[in-house]
Amino acid sequence: MSIPGETPNPYGQPQPPQQPQHSAYGVPQQPQPQGANPYAQPTMPAMPMAGYGQLGAPTGIPPVMPPNGSGGGPAGAKVWLWGLGGALVASAVWAGALLATGGFGGDDEPKADLAGYTYTDDLCDPTDTKTFEDEGYKADGEDSRSSSNPAHSSSQDPALDSMDCNITFKPDGASSGDYSELRFYTSALLHKKTDPQPEFEANYRAYEDRKSSSYGYDVKAVGGLGDEAYVVTQTNESSSSSGTYVILGIRDGWMTYQSTWSEYVSSSSDAKGKTNDEAIDLLKKSAKATLQKMKG
Repeated sequence: MSIPGETPNPYGQPQPPQQPQHSAYGVPQQPQPQGANPYAQPTMPAMPMAGYGQLGAPTGIPPVMPPNGSGGGPAGAKVWLWGLGGALVASAVWAGALLATGGFGGDDEPKADLAGYTYTDDLCDPTDTKTFEDEGYKADGEDSRSSSNPAHSSSQDPALDSMDCNITFKPDGASSGDYSELRFYTSALLHKKTDPQPEFEANYRAYEDRKSSSYGYDVKAVGGLGDEAYVVTQTNESSSSSGTYVILGIRDGWMTYQSTWSEYVSSSSDAKGKTNDEAIDLLKKSAKATLQKMKG
């Protein structure tokens, strides 16, 4: 018995079935019958099943395609267009749901609370130095690790603006050839996409676990600066140490600010370094004046 559209085998031997051909997208296509009309349209590939990144038919509606070999006639085209229209309706409903829930970055996205602080490309400009100059510190000459003193850098990004300023001071009583010096580091971050509050305290509390045989750290909360602030002081276990190291961290809204006091006084110098408590007071006073200037 011969199959319509198939060329009879004159020897009566069964022919092996043809392997399905694959389209450019990896979807199997049904083989064309031998002897089929060469001018007929190719068979429509089967719709991919719904999954990750694939568009399927709406729930409850199986994929519909024109009958194999029909050539995409009027009846098959109507059924196909009806199935495609259902998929488009489902896509429209899905897009509307994303808009309603903020999936496309709607009004539900949190707004950055920068508390009035603005970006500057030179943080050294608003940084208060008078507080240190009144104590006899002088910021003149070149930093041994930099071609300029003060030195600054900055960058802007849709998610985060960053600014920093580093200044090297000579303490009162130190000569030009004296190794005694105060390194004052400041940095400010404007968080424009993520609220820093949940992790802010943890960043400073982590210093409590950074201990060695020669030093450790104490962390305390301080008031009167922004929404929250913390002071980290290095405690020296070695009697030969002659330095003072203090960090002040402040969060005000989605702005975070940090200043660091790192002072070394040579044993042969006539200069006298500050104690931890004195350094903390100077950092707090300078930070208040600096943050006020950063608000313009």
